[in-house]
Amino acid sequence: MLDVRRLVLLRDLEAHGTVTAVADLHGVTPSAVSQQLRLLEEETRVGLLERTGRSVHLTAAGRRLAKDTEQVLAALENARARLHAESGAPAGPLRLACFPSALVPLAAPLGHALEAAHPDVRLHVTEAEPEAAVRLLTQRRADLALVYRYDNLATPPYRDVETRTLRDDPLVAVLPSDHPAARSGRPSIELRELADTLWTTAPAQTACGDAVLQACRSAGFTPRVRNVCTDFSAMIALAASAGHAALIPRMATTHLPPALTARPVTDATLARTIGIAVRHDTAHEPAIAACVDALRGIAGAASSDVDVDG
Repeated sequence: MLDVRRLVLLRDLEAHGTVTAVADLHGVTPSAVSQQLRLLEEETRVGLLERTGRSVHLTAAGRRLAKDTEQVLAALENARARLHAESGAPAGPLRLACFPSALVPLAAPLGHALEAAHPDVRLHVTEAEPEAAVRLLTQRRADLALVYRYDNLATPPYRDVETRTLRDDPLVAVLPSDHPAARSGRPSIELRELADTLWTTAPAQTACGDAVLQACRSAGFTPRVRNVCTDFSAMIALAASAGHAALIPRMATTHLPPALTARPVTDATLARTIGIAVRHDTAHEPAIAACVDALRGIAGAASSDVDVDG
């Protein structure tokens, strides 16, 4: 009988390429990973690894076994799902991978909601941006993932998972309260009104950074960027201290300092779509279904709670 935990290490070695990366993933030492892989080779009596100097690569047999491991894990998951479905009541550990700006408005209330409605469900939250979250999901290190896609970017759909739309999260212009566009009295503004304003934005080659840059260029200008950071709270603080503008998802603007105000923008495509990703055929599991239902309720409440000036 092959040890499933060792098979997972082999699968992860194929996915990540180095023993060190696999060790970091599992929170163990590289020598521990190497030892388990050697034991797996002894169990199979087949050469699974090629060692060249300090590098390790899978043999053809190793790659086949790593691929077959996915079928083994899927069969175990299906067996677990049938057991849970028969019991009917949501129970057990539930692992959620969640992008940073959804931790406070979505993941934190989810813990309270599940504890109140389903006390036998134990929620575990891991912070991860969508690509990393989906990777955790496909590696069966998470049971659900909160993800997003910016509507004005041609982002391909995530492979090997089912994604269900949770809510739309429009981008809003955060700007100094004394900016002419803020004092115009109109309920929304056009981006080109901020063409001469200094900006705080997310870095280039990030989803938010690319979405903002494309939106501004579509409005006829390139933003004059002074500050660059990835954390929306820090972005708001920097914009407030320097009197800059920023384009931020509305869900991240619940607490603005008095120096700033938020205004909707006229471009309807300026939004990100937030979704719940699950592995195929797992959405019916009681704990996962309960989590999805709770998130939908929380997302609806969060949408109505956000106050955008205007």
